[in-house]
Amino acid sequence: MVVSMLSNLELLLRVPLFSMLTGEQANLVAQAVSKRRVKRGETIVEQGRKTNALFILLSGRCRVVTTDTRGREVIIATLRPADCIGEMSLIDSEPHSATVLAEVQTDVLMLGRAEFDRCVADNPQMARAVMTGLVKRLRRADQKIESLALMDVYGRVAHALLEQASTDAAGVLQIRDKISRQDIAKMVGASREMVSRVMKDLEERGYIETQESGAIHIKERLTSLA
Repeated sequence: MVVSMLSNLELLLRVPLFSMLTGEQANLVAQAVSKRRVKRGETIVEQGRKTNALFILLSGRCRVVTTDTRGREVIIATLRPADCIGEMSLIDSEPHSATVLAEVQTDVLMLGRAEFDRCVADNPQMARAVMTGLVKRLRRADQKIESLALMDVYGRVAHALLEQASTDAAGVLQIRDKISRQDIAKMVGASREMVSRVMKDLEERGYIETQESGAIHIKERLTSLA
């Protein structure tokens, strides 16, 4: 998608969250949203602060992280186009529970609180779509908590790899974007050294295969560990 060449209305209609708006509502929202380009490494929302806005990813990729008082970082999730940022804070008026950083150059649409509230109040279908998105996020959080509490490091690494993977046109399950051992460690709550040992063992045992490009091919049998 060439974001800069599309109007706000055209961009809105490509986002599932806004696809159920009437023509009049979509035009009103299109006048209220603004496009923003976020550089790699830039913060979109910050843990403990409020932005009073909803952000919708149009292109790129972001990571959701939390940090404790000692500066230790945990990666909670990876966000991709059509995902939303900041809706929880808009609903309960509390500060953001996590920080969202752009992993690559990312384009977003930004919608302010007043316009968001009006959209939700005027369109029950949109309110339901927001709730559905939040429920999906809660289910993913439950799964992550379960894996951290009940699985060993092998299981947690397998679960994290499968969560990051997608199926390509040839039907191969893979992680296309290069992912570091340090990032996996932050996802599973283990040391980088431990994750490196587990990844090496998974490679040797034929559960995964790392390509020269950094992409990781996931073998179906990895699901038996997750």
